[in-house]
Amino acid sequence: MGLVSDSMEQITAGLSANSTTVVAPENTAAAMGSGDLPVFATPAMVALMENAAMKAVAEQLPDGQTTVGAAMHVAHSKPSGLGAEITATAVLSEVDGRKLVFRVEARDTDGVIGEGEHVRYIVDRVRFLSKIR
Repeated sequence: MGLVSDSMEQITAGLSANSTTVVAPENTAAAMGSGDLPVFATPAMVALMENAAMKAVAEQLPDGQTTVGAAMHVAHSKPSGLGAEITATAVLSEVDGRKLVFRVEARDTDGVIGEGEHVRYIVDRVRFLSKIR
């Protein structure tokens, strides 16, 4: 827990961010193909959690660096219907070199709808994209 490398600004446990969306026809399980009901899709919840984690550390990274998602272990415990506002929160809990571990949670106005752990890695944008064929 501490510096990612000598050339990067300090990235420490406790950094956090939120991302918010509203359940709309395009992010329901029926639209995304993860189910057939008009409720907030698990893949949409995961994407919202990833976005919050990305934002939590983005300003601490030097130019040319970004983070990429590597693992997501979550439970989606409660449905949210059309029109519900969903907020995902990511809190950086561990820094191990370029590996970042976040506690993630999603809530609607009734409380927690999902929670878990998300792993991201700090990468060089150009080098990472050069590996794609």
